[in-house]
Amino acid sequence: MSLGISGCQKLDLNPLSEGSTENWYKDEQEIELSLNALYNPTLWYVEAARLYNTDRYTDDWGQRAQLYDYVAGTITSDWSDAENTWTNTYKGIARANSILDNLSKAKGSVSEQKLNEFKGEACFFRASFYSYLIFLFGDVPFYTHYLPLTEAFKKGRTDKEEILKSIYEDYDTAAAYLPVKNDGGGFQRVTKGTAYAFKARTALWMGDYKTVKSASEKCMELNVYSLDPSYSHLFLPSTTSDPEFILVFPRSEELTGSAVSVKSYLPRNAGGTAVAQPSWELFCSYTCTDGLPIDKSPLYDPQHPFKNRDPRLAETTVEFGTPFLGYMYDPGAAKVENIKTGKLVKNKDSQLGDQYAPFDGLMLKKGVDDSWADDMKADLNIIVMRYADVLLMYAEAKMELGEIDDSLFSALNQVRARAYGVSPDDVNQYPVITETDQAKLRMIIRNERRVEFAWEGRRFFDLIRWKIADIALSRPIVALPTKSGLAANIASGDYFFPKNALPIVEENGLVDLSPLINTGKVRVVIQRGFQDKEYLWPIPTQEIKIDKSLTQNPDY
Repeated sequence: MSLGISGCQKLDLNPLSEGSTENWYKDEQEIELSLNALYNPTLWYVEAARLYNTDRYTDDWGQRAQLYDYVAGTITSDWSDAENTWTNTYKGIARANSILDNLSKAKGSVSEQKLNEFKGEACFFRASFYSYLIFLFGDVPFYTHYLPLTEAFKKGRTDKEEILKSIYEDYDTAAAYLPVKNDGGGFQRVTKGTAYAFKARTALWMGDYKTVKSASEKCMELNVYSLDPSYSHLFLPSTTSDPEFILVFPRSEELTGSAVSVKSYLPRNAGGTAVAQPSWELFCSYTCTDGLPIDKSPLYDPQHPFKNRDPRLAETTVEFGTPFLGYMYDPGAAKVENIKTGKLVKNKDSQLGDQYAPFDGLMLKKGVDDSWADDMKADLNIIVMRYADVLLMYAEAKMELGEIDDSLFSALNQVRARAYGVSPDDVNQYPVITETDQAKLRMIIRNERRVEFAWEGRRFFDLIRWKIADIALSRPIVALPTKSGLAANIASGDYFFPKNALPIVEENGLVDLSPLINTGKVRVVIQRGFQDKEYLWPIPTQEIKIDKSLTQNPDY
């Protein structure tokens, strides 16, 4: 917080011929430049700190025998992710407050309509930044105007429910003043629909389902957004705009001079390191084409686990025996074909050929294209909100409110049908969702969110708000056996998964792999160790040292 406020203080410099809060914000260009800074992904730290940032804190992620601090249960009040999130988010709040405090300076030179639009944009960002803070930390320091440092260091913590009311008010202001469409002259600016969608998401995090329903419904009624017919198209680096995108921060090597390293996610055959992979729990969460989970569907075949599965599985994880980045991908083969030469080569992506091959045999496909393998770098969009989320938020809110009706099923089945590449009306071409029992429908919706948003940063927030992180993140990471064990499994017919042992898909939507572990034919790599205190992040130590009125969250 101190860095955020002092960062704003740096504008208060003389001489006044240079930019400062005293002589800035006097015209449309200066205000717009200030607003542009709020789109900086650094301020959206929890979403954009690194590639797949919060996915690393979930049961969708596997990284050999490594656990991140959060999943290991070892975070402290000096945890860098909490410190950096706090600092950068408050920096964004300080900048938004500065804009809102100074808009009146442009009266006379900027139209009232445009000033209101600027106000709505700044309010959107302030609301969004505070929504992350109250979700992650609970009660936090709250201010909506410029504060001298002496006052800022005495703020203490404000009840998150009080902050939530202000967040809702800011989103309502944004929705009132922002245009329905706004291309920003070259990049996507926030709009009325963005405000509704983020109000719904904040309400979802807080368990306020009436507000979720209302806000998501208003976003849908704008008729601005639609689902892309192609699920895979959404995530390609070349997809810079899409009718499904509600808020996206594009990365561009051309603009920034650097691209994101993706070597950790690429096959070893293609020059990557295959360090991080989708987990077996995620892999097992995709239903079969009859809509049933794999432990209940007669269509599931553990020896051919991609067969008869939700198409999003093969869009997220590379299907065995298919070409990928120049090689056939097959974690159960000692040699594979080099597509370019047509020759068989040693398979570095199998434990049969390389001890550092993907431990669980899975490889990320979602968003990957051939350009990734050129230099092990990629320009990837940071998709913070897309329309499928609005539809699923609406469906979840309706379900939790006990309003199980046609509009709920319409929202759900739009997402489900798109996964199968068909219209929702083609009811014979995909497993239509018709379940009316609330508990069973809750499981379906939760699982639909998991597979729809796999490796998009949404799973972490869902695990926390559903209060199931303590179960999901206390289980072990499971993988294929090493070379001799894998060879034995293949010979006995226990590959890819052991036969006669099905994972359990639980009522809470989690996947229990203990039946596979109990066969002795798979490998437990490492035990996760989430602690209950981690449902709230620690207030950074440096902030408590500065502001003596700040108290720490329990057990840190």
